[in-house]
Amino acid sequence: MPEQHRTDALWVVVPMYNEVEVLPEFQARLTRVLDALDLPARVLYVDDGSRDASWALAQALAQRDPRVHGLKLSRNFGKETALTAGLDAVACAENVAACVVIDADLQDPPEVIPELIARWREGADMVYATRRRRLGESGIKRLTAALFYRLMRRLSATAVPQDTGDFRLLSARALRALAGLRERQRFMKGLFAWIGYPQAQVLYDRAPRAAGTSKWNYGRLWRFAVEGITSFSTMPLRLATWVGVLTSVLAFAYGAWIVLKVFVWGISVPGYASLIVAILFLGGMQLLALGIIGEYVGRTYLEVKQRPLYLIEDSLGTVAPQPVDTAP
Repeated sequence: MPEQHRTDALWVVVPMYNEVEVLPEFQARLTRVLDALDLPARVLYVDDGSRDASWALAQALAQRDPRVHGLKLSRNFGKETALTAGLDAVACAENVAACVVIDADLQDPPEVIPELIARWREGADMVYATRRRRLGESGIKRLTAALFYRLMRRLSATAVPQDTGDFRLLSARALRALAGLRERQRFMKGLFAWIGYPQAQVLYDRAPRAAGTSKWNYGRLWRFAVEGITSFSTMPLRLATWVGVLTSVLAFAYGAWIVLKVFVWGISVPGYASLIVAILFLGGMQLLALGIIGEYVGRTYLEVKQRPLYLIEDSLGTVAPQPVDTAP
């Protein structure tokens, strides 16, 4: 069981973006769970530049419940960055026992939190919640999600748990380790896995959204997948290299065959169709390779500028926004 001071608190970090429709129900269910725990608890809402009344509602919740804290980012930085802002604030807080990450849309039920705590008390630094079933999602989304997680396991040396989102519990030690990872292009599921430490799993059924609409369309999901693959694997670069080598070998072999047919057997070879096909094929492969290289170069470009990950516009409660963005 991890060492714990009697005043250490469990923090619950909730990134939110335009969640005003579901936030009251989420807070009510979360409050019932926290009231039943045998350790102090605090809630940190991180508003990722919402355009609705989410922040105003978080302020009202903080007035009614002193356990509620909040951070408001200066604009919409994206969920991964909003989550980072919340975890940074918790890592800088005093008397932190552990931290739970959960979305506000109630697809991840707060009632699972006691199970996460139980596994943490057994000695795990990271307890991640794995989706046993994904209710309310289309077959295409379930299929693409399954393919993505399995592709990540094959391409990356970092073992990212399959069918597992951000819903999890981190120990204080895991929080401190995560605070040291400051890359700008953030794939949190990979970063969670990268830090290692003892890990445990809890299975649960993912519910449909309680209200509102999902912010993840297929375009954003595609960018998210590219982000994950390029952040934790150089396999696409290696694949481009091997495709280039194979294409060159085949091109030279075909060229040698053409020369042989002309000079040995004197066969005249009509070349227009084959020439056009070869040019289009090689041009397409070159553009594909350049595109893959460009993805990595673009990420390197963003990293070397060393901009802050996020900026804080406002805060609630006693939480202190202290991003750890010092360059090495």
